[in-house]
Parts: sequence; C-alpha cells; structure tokens
Amino acid sequence: MHVLVMTVVHHPEDARILHRQIRALVDAGHEVTYAAPYTARGVVPRSWVTGVDLPRAAERRRVTAVRAARELFKSMRGKVDLALIHDPELLLAVAGVRGRPPVVWDVHEDTPATLSLKPWLPAFLRPPMRFLARLLETTAERRLYLLLAEAAYAGRFKQQHLVVPNETWVPDRVSQPGDDRVVYLGWLSEARGVQEAVEVARLLQPHRVAVELIGYADPQSRPLLNEAVAEGVLEWRDFMPNDEALKRLDGALAGLSLLHDEPNYRHSMPTKIVEYMAHGIPVITTPSPRAVELVERYQCGLVVPWQDPQAVARAVLQLRDNPFERIGTGGRGYAAARANHHWPNSARRFVTQLEAWAGVKS
Repeated sequence: MHVLVMTVVHHPEDARILHRQIRALVDAGHEVTYAAPYTARGVVPRSWVTGVDLPRAAERRRVTAVRAARELFKSMRGKVDLALIHDPELLLAVAGVRGRPPVVWDVHEDTPATLSLKPWLPAFLRPPMRFLARLLETTAERRLYLLLAEAAYAGRFKQQHLVVPNETWVPDRVSQPGDDRVVYLGWLSEARGVQEAVEVARLLQPHRVAVELIGYADPQSRPLLNEAVAEGVLEWRDFMPNDEALKRLDGALAGLSLLHDEPNYRHSMPTKIVEYMAHGIPVITTPSPRAVELVERYQCGLVVPWQDPQAVARAVLQLRDNPFERIGTGGRGYAAARANHHWPNSARRFVTQLEAWAGVKS
C-alpha cells in the first residue's frame, strides 16, 4: 500500500503523525510519501519516508499552503492507494478532486473550540468561522473516512468512527525520578500555561530545582521565554524531535501540564501526561477533566488549581521532599502507561483499518 500523508499546519516531526502513525505504516511494510512544511520548519525528511516539501499554513497565511497541497494531491491521486490528511484546512485541498483515492481525515482536536485560542483571529470572525468549521466537519463525514484522536470527539459526528488515541511508546524500563529538575514537554502558549511555567521557575530557583521547557512557542510567548532564559530563570529547548525530547524526561522530578480551562482542552487527554507516565515521572496538572481522570485513576500525580504557580511550586517541593511518594507515584504511572497507553497496542488496529479502506490485503 502506498499512502500519501499531508499536513501544512503540524511540524513534520509531529509525534502523532510521524513517530506513531507513519512509523506504524512503514513497519508494516507500506510505502509512505509524507508532504509537510520541511523548509519552513528547518528540518529534512526522515530516511524511511519519501518527503515532499509544502508551504506552512500559519495564522492568516493559509491559502498558498492549501493550494500547494491541492496541486500535489491532484498530481499523486493515481499513484497512491490512500491519502491521510491531518488539518481541517486540507479538507479544502481534497474537495471535488475527481478520481481521487480514499481520503482519511485524522481529527486531532475540537476544531470549532480551537478558534477561541487563536489570537490572530478577530473576535467578530469567530462565530462565522465556527459555523464554517462545523460545516466542513459535516461535509467531511459524508465524503471521507474519519479517525478520531479522542473518544469525546464522537459527539460532534453522526456516525461511529475509529478512535486512535494519543498514546506513546513506553520504554521497557525507566530510571527513577530525580529530585532537582522539573520538565514541560509540548507546545508553549498562554492557554497552555507558559506564564505560569515561568513563574514556577522563579519560585523554585531559590530551592535549587531547575525548570526545563521543551517545545515550540507561539510568537506571543517567545519574548517572555527569551527574557527568562537570559535571566537564567529556566532552560528552554524550543522544538525537539519527539524521540529526542522524550529522552529529556528520564530522571526528572516531575512533569508539568498547566493547561487553562479552555473548551478545546476539557475533553482531551493531554498527551504530555501519558508521556510523563511512560517515563516514570510524577505528573503535576491543572484540573482539566481528562487529566484529573488519569491522575486519580492511576494515582500518578498531583492536581493543582488553575493558573496558580504557587500551588505548582508547592507540589514540586512536596514531591522533592518525599522520595517515597515521588518514586511510588512515578512507578504507578509507568505501570499504567505500559499496560494501557502503549502505542503498539493501537498501531496494528490503525494500520489494519487503513488497509481496509484502501482495499489492500495485509
């Protein structure tokens, strides 16, 4: 099976797209052409895929990227058995193309809800854009195959769709959590708690506990982070490929998830929490419902109030000063991740479904 995978929004090294889904397809013996914004993101394709460079869709600059994706899709429609797209924008790129192969849209998030998190979108445009997003989803459900990253997204659609959750690779063994470094892995923005993370770093500095942030920061957050780094308050590693970033979790005191109370986060499981669990470190999270559900079910961390850096710092110091609690919490999270959130448990189901949609025997 030859699969065309396209994104113009996500980083080419996106964990879900490249390190889980594409890796699973390649490991199953299938050929993948991966079209993504390599040049715009300053990376090159992995050797195990055929890379095609696309423009990046960012803020209000999206038309050029969609047009380029559409031209690529049209040129390859007779050469691939299936196309897998990862952005709502790409629904426009495949719409109305005759003779196209089966198209699968991987629904990463609650598209209408995310509009409140886009500072570049004027408030008066958000209601009509939500209407357009819902219309695109309705049309896509009628004409394409859908995968869902969260079971909670099912309520937005009339039919049942396969859920491919945001799981992770769980190592065979991990080291015990340490006592002098806290980590954050993921996108950095105001709604994801970047301001709280910086304040936590300031609060922990006198206690000789370092804070390390790993992830791409939106334009609004970069000045704050650059200032904090210049002051020696924290370490910010910017974007790192997922397989490299995960190594930075090993031996940390705890992993932070400081999401704000936003509609798009209320029904989503923060992938970073599962990644922290997978590397045997305690979780410190704000009370988004799915995060609380995980932490309480597996007793793998602490829940702190929304936008409360002091509470986060206290939780960190509680874990630092209680090694029995810290090691036990990390160990329970690791065991739960290995049993319930290990990506290979879902990878075969994902590949089998794409093979069925493409009409290809495995």
